[in-house]
Amino acid sequence: MSKPTPQEAMVYLMVIMSASDRDMGDEELARIGAIVRTLPIFQGFDQSRTLAVAQECQQLLQQEDGFASVLALIKGALSEDLRETAYALAVDIAAADLSVREEETRVLDLVKDRFGLDPLAVAAIERSAAIRHRTSG
Repeated sequence: MSKPTPQEAMVYLMVIMSASDRDMGDEELARIGAIVRTLPIFQGFDQSRTLAVAQECQQLLQQEDGFASVLALIKGALSEDLRETAYALAVDIAAADLSVREEETRVLDLVKDRFGLDPLAVAAIERSAAIRHRTSG
């Protein structure tokens, strides 16, 4: 496995989140596309490669110890600051369908533990996502 670029690693993590509940919904896929098109971190990334990168991730996940290996690849491709950014993107994908399922929560827990994220940063990321994805009511 070759080391992904930071942008590819972030796409990998978003794909993992989207697939974690075995239901890659349209809302989540649309959110991944919107993130890649609009966030500054993806400036210079060839957007037409998003699907191919997502498929690469899916192939890697199918291998023995695929999930752990892909998480290690992601962590290795990202600086400490970009790990927080990647976690924020993962939380956004989990919240895109307006409900975070148990499987998604488990993956987020694994990611924050493996990435060694600061608990205060995690709390702020999760709270801001909850606020952004709130519906009227």
